[in-house]
Amino acid sequence: MSRLSDHELWEYIREDLPYFDLTTHLLALPGRDSELEIVTRHDVIAACTEEAARIGELLECEVAERVPSGRRVEAGGVLLRLRGSHEALHQAWRLCQILLEYACGLATHADAMLQSARAVNPHCEIMVTRKSYPFAKRFTIRALLCGGVLPHRLGLSETVLIFANHRALYETPEAFEAAVPEIKQRCIEKKLVVESETLEDARRMLDLGADVIQVDKSTPELIREIVAYRDARHPAAVILAAGGINKANVAEFAATGVNGVVTSSLYKAPMADLTSRWKTL
Repeated sequence: MSRLSDHELWEYIREDLPYFDLTTHLLALPGRDSELEIVTRHDVIAACTEEAARIGELLECEVAERVPSGRRVEAGGVLLRLRGSHEALHQAWRLCQILLEYACGLATHADAMLQSARAVNPHCEIMVTRKSYPFAKRFTIRALLCGGVLPHRLGLSETVLIFANHRALYETPEAFEAAVPEIKQRCIEKKLVVESETLEDARRMLDLGADVIQVDKSTPELIREIVAYRDARHPAAVILAAGGINKANVAEFAATGVNGVVTSSLYKAPMADLTSRWKTL
């Protein structure tokens, strides 16, 4: 799993600590060694703990304990323990805690959504769209991967996904349908994904050779019909449900038999409720 680089972490650090910590500088206290623990107030999936620990190291703290990303941590559990001078710990404190609050919040929400889907469809995948926070794609995708979900599309260069706007470029629907076999032939090592909104269109796209049908903003009843047609006529094809799916209704869509659910709702995950404990050594 791709981790954030030291360069990226330094950019994050310098946003909050461009020069030095003015408060601890003015206190002018002796450089006594201390210990900082970042603790969760509720059950979470740990995420980006490696990056949080590395921030501590970059700011001259010692990492005494770190829970690996992806592990479930019960309320009261320690995610990260750092040791060092009080100046170093105060510099690292909020940088580490805020990063973990966002990351663990994303991962925990992702895990809950995945478990809801898997309870009714053990092979259903949850896939997050490319609608990540601007300037924060690597961080959000990293955190969500810790929660067990997969990226749907990391960018426009890696997948072939035909939307209604692409179809509109053809003079008629018939002209687009005539072009599908050639598009399919040129995909070579990629799968041809086509978005559909009706049963008739989904059937037609499957018959023309689409590898994946993404059903957008539909009902579970319609998706169930498309899945039944796939099972009867094109068992190797993949059916995805997308549009308006979140933790509250994901089980209903997963139960249709789809291979995966595509969602943007995970980006709205609440921050994890973390706190910190200090001790002078």
